[in-house]
Amino acid sequence: MGGIFNYIFMNKFTFKRQLPLWKLILGTLALIVGIVSLFTDFTGFIIIGMGIFLLLINGSEFDFEHHKYRKIKSILGISIGKWEPLPDIEYVSVFKTNELTTLRSRSAEANVKNEVIKLNLFYNTSKRIEAYRTYNIDDAFNKAKEIASLLNVDILDATERESKWI
Repeated sequence: MGGIFNYIFMNKFTFKRQLPLWKLILGTLALIVGIVSLFTDFTGFIIIGMGIFLLLINGSEFDFEHHKYRKIKSILGISIGKWEPLPDIEYVSVFKTNELTTLRSRSAEANVKNEVIKLNLFYNTSKRIEAYRTYNIDDAFNKAKEIASLLNVDILDATERESKWI
């Protein structure tokens, strides 16, 4: 179910959703066709724009050593985003929620619900930064433990009806 790219290295944590295979193929083809089209007319810029749109990945990056974070947009391995100071994190929360995807065709529409597990960093009592998203609960708790260890904070397990501290 849609892979996720992430790593923790030298007190840095990067989270990026992986592109579905179809987006990767179409985006790459659009970039190639767009570049080739530039030699004949300027419509290549539109096709290149579509390719970039298809290949764009959202994510977040945390530098715990320098106490900063940023929301990133990444394409072809190049990430951009403005670094901001990381507030004093009070705790890490892991919880389940539903992600709704609408599939449409010419004559029909269907909503598909997927259960997703999110990992948020809470500060100033109720403010949060979404740090991670996955479909695997064990993966979520492993990341939560790594991040909580780096920040020296507790973990709130909010995946069940009754929340509990870990």
